[in-house]
Parts: sequence; structure tokens; C-alpha cells
Amino acid sequence: MSKTSSSVKDRWNKKTYDDVRLRLYKGQKEIVKSYAESQGKSLNGYISELIQKDMGDRLQQSDQSDLVEAFPQE
Repeated sequence: MSKTSSSVKDRWNKKTYDDVRLRLYKGQKEIVKSYAESQGKSLNGYISELIQKDMGDRLQQSDQSDLVEAFPQE
């Protein structure tokens, strides 16, 4: 892959995606990754699918003000 191609992909990813850091106890990452692969998914794809299934249509909201109304602070 050329440097230009890599640069273009990096800009696209930064513009399109949010990064989330997940912490697991030592050894759990490999267990979850192996399970995800046994289901034909990547680790990221598996976690994303779990979130989508749990949140459903609420995840599709892109306007931050809608999120505040959907998940009020107590």
C-alpha cells in the first residue's frame, strides 16, 4: 500500500468513525477474539454487533440533542 493510499484511508477513518477504548482483564481479549472468530466475525465486528443488538434504533440517532433526550441524566 502506498503512503498516499494509507494517508487517504487514515483521513477517511478519522472523518467517519469514532474510536472507543475497551479495557478487559488480561487474557479476556484473546477469549473474546477467539469466540468472535468462531462466529465468523472480527473482534470489532462482534462488539459492534452486540451494541447494535442491545441499543437497536437508538444507536442510529446522529443528532447529539436527540441522544440527550433519549438518555437523560439522573
